[in-house]
Amino acid sequence: MKAVVIRQFGGPEVFETAEVPRPATKPGHVLIRVAASSVNPVDYKIRSGVTPFAPDLPAVLHGDVAGVIEEVGDGVSGFKPGDEVYACAGGVRGTGGALAEYMLADADSVALKPKTLSMAEAAALPLVAITAWEALIDRAKVGPGQTVLVHAAAGGVGHIGVQLAKWAGAKVYATASNDEKLAIAKRLGADAAINYRERTVRDYVDEYTGGKGFDVVFDTVGGDNFANSFEAAKLNGTVAAITGLQKTGPIFLKGLTLHAVLMLIPLLHGVGRKRHGEILANVAKLVDEGKLRPLIDARTFGFSEAGEAHRRLESGEATGKVVLVNDL
Repeated sequence: MKAVVIRQFGGPEVFETAEVPRPATKPGHVLIRVAASSVNPVDYKIRSGVTPFAPDLPAVLHGDVAGVIEEVGDGVSGFKPGDEVYACAGGVRGTGGALAEYMLADADSVALKPKTLSMAEAAALPLVAITAWEALIDRAKVGPGQTVLVHAAAGGVGHIGVQLAKWAGAKVYATASNDEKLAIAKRLGADAAINYRERTVRDYVDEYTGGKGFDVVFDTVGGDNFANSFEAAKLNGTVAAITGLQKTGPIFLKGLTLHAVLMLIPLLHGVGRKRHGEILANVAKLVDEGKLRPLIDARTFGFSEAGEAHRRLESGEATGKVVLVNDL
């Protein structure tokens, strides 16, 4: 089959199209004829060689996939050939990726795709939807009446976080960097949108919580923003974070609960994959009920343009998810 591969780690230019063996179907797995994928920050970090869970080279990258089931392995009862599905099912150590004509996926990781979305739209959802669900619903247990602050509300994970927190009944506050992204946050359901470049944490904590702080802070940014997240949380509040940690002193000073979320753990260790499939089934239901939609960047790429897609996301100019359709 044709695939887009990397033979060495490096910049976006390392992608090339090549002929590789088509994966053989095995028990508990499904073979997906790939229609689309999307880029997540972890994908360009893997491509660059800076993560500890990169696959062996030469490698096919990308976890997010949408497509049609071609073959079903022994022991799989929930799917049949012809089913339209989506998943985040590979692209890391020990798995194949989605930038190919076919992708082998653990059936536990897979769900029927939302009926109301195109393949490209569905491919934008898996990693970010699973991450936001694990952080806000499974870990932070967001519910009615809570105040939830979502950082980077127009980003890949953030835009799903706003919608999930709103669906769960919370009052949602969102940060973004400019008027366009603030407007997007409001359209997604945020009760208030905050330009973090123009307002201090103390300023918006005072205005929206009377100085008490937010019940839950969802940090999709990390780095220097961790200090802002800890400052914005109330005493004995909850911070859910999806990227690396800095100093943890404020966690103790305010008695915070911190949930560190890495949705790739089931892919890397082979445990808990069924929960990912369940989450995606729930997400598909919310999408088809009109309660959640993916935010897609204005530029769509082909698989043969994988390097350009990576450049787009790394540039910081994308709004929402950068999507690729299979043109191999």
